[in-house]
Amino acid sequence: MKKILALATMAIALAATGNVFAHGAKANHGGIVQSANDLNFELVAKDGKVTIYVEDHDEAFSTKGVTGKLTILNGAERTEVPLEAAGNNLLVAKGEVKLSKGAKLVAAITFSDKSSVNVRFAIK
Repeated sequence: MKKILALATMAIALAATGNVFAHGAKANHGGIVQSANDLNFELVAKDGKVTIYVEDHDEAFSTKGVTGKLTILNGAERTEVPLEAAGNNLLVAKGEVKLSKGAKLVAAITFSDKSSVNVRFAIK
């Protein structure tokens, strides 16, 4: 009986968490969307370039003064590249980025007010 109750509790918690993360997170640029700090971050990887679009409730969020670092884990290989603000709501990775299926990425972003957020992505 205790096992069934524990499983039911975990299922309810997981279902509630899934709804929170899914709220408002849609890909507008064909990338992978993650939410953090009430913002949506869409990672788009194309032709060796990585761009992250930042939105607040489907509105462009200014990246003026934003800096960061993108850490890429391709199996045992670890690469770090700086992120720079580029345009209204864009962050771009400097240099060519090689991504393979199964790669994991962490964007460590620092906003102009010195607050920060870590956003995790996975390439499927």
